[in-house]
Amino acid sequence: MVLNTIMPEITIKYNSSKTLKALKALSEFLDFTLSSPTKKGKINYMYINDVPVIPGDKSIDISDMGEIISRNKMDAKKLRQAWQRNK
Repeated sequence: MVLNTIMPEITIKYNSSKTLKALKALSEFLDFTLSSPTKKGKINYMYINDVPVIPGDKSIDISDMGEIISRNKMDAKKLRQAWQRNK
């Protein structure tokens, strides 16, 4: 019989690298995992109707989008209407 168990998580703040080494050794012995968040800087999202708007990547090639929009003679108003979600 398999039980659905939720694995509890804890956060440990430490000042010494020796503490991390001890936790890694202890994790192997007691069979738990360590994870650390990546710190790339905090991103502040803008929310529209409780949906986060994630900034786009500036390196994306959007040249094909221009062709699609101009071929269908879409202006900003038509594009916004096309992207509206039905509730």
